[in-house]
Amino acid sequence: MQNYIKITIAFLLPALFAYFLIPPLHAEELKRIEDNSFFIEEAYNQEPGVIQHIQTFQYMKDKTWETTFTQEWPVPGITHQLSYTIPVTHVIAPRGATGLGDLLLNYRYQLIRRDELAVSPRLSLILPTGNSNRGLGTNSVGFQFNMPLSVLLAERWVMHWNMGTTLTPYNQESGGTRADTYDFFSGASLIFIASSHINPMIEFLWESNESVLAGSAKVREDTAFVNPGLRFAINCKSGLQIVPAVTLPLGIGPSRGEYGIFGYISFEHSLWKSSE
Repeated sequence: MQNYIKITIAFLLPALFAYFLIPPLHAEELKRIEDNSFFIEEAYNQEPGVIQHIQTFQYMKDKTWETTFTQEWPVPGITHQLSYTIPVTHVIAPRGATGLGDLLLNYRYQLIRRDELAVSPRLSLILPTGNSNRGLGTNSVGFQFNMPLSVLLAERWVMHWNMGTTLTPYNQESGGTRADTYDFFSGASLIFIASSHINPMIEFLWESNESVLAGSAKVREDTAFVNPGLRFAINCKSGLQIVPAVTLPLGIGPSRGEYGIFGYISFEHSLWKSSE
């Protein structure tokens, strides 16, 4: 408990100092980094003609790890967005394995997009590309829904909320037993706009996941993490924006004692000229 409080304070101190020491931003400097938080989706669809490539890597105390690649496309403008996510995972149980996980095909609709408020519900189709016998997938088509909400709280503060669920009919465990499973998740991130290039931030994430056991029994496990970290924006003259970020996931509540490191980098650039 004391360790993650100390680390959280260490990451939030730059935000507090910046709040009191940095003069108010001029209007032209108020441009926000509209990316994703670490695990929380921000409710901003891609602008017309602009695509984004996102790479993440997470390594945890128990030596499990996962890397994902996501590519987001406007279709063709800001209202509709398509993306896909490819995960590669290393698991310890049941026998230890590394390989491709279940691939996600995502659609997001920009329901609201104003300067102070954005809402963009997402629906995902989960394809059974992972090997369930090795603990890397479900061997079943699944569905996921998430509701991202982004709010500008004040000149320097932005908050994002997520709430969603995952349904996996006939989820298969490594021994071949199948059952329907339901997962739930929610979380929030608070971001301080120290400048248009630097964002200290903190994130809270709760998940409740259902797993299938041999004999058709099911077990539910809750996890909760606080993620303090920093992200940066590198704006190139060509129009390319690079956003690297790092956080330290720290378990709280049911996940107390768990910890790891999470890295994120995105590349965003124009692919065609938009008429909008």
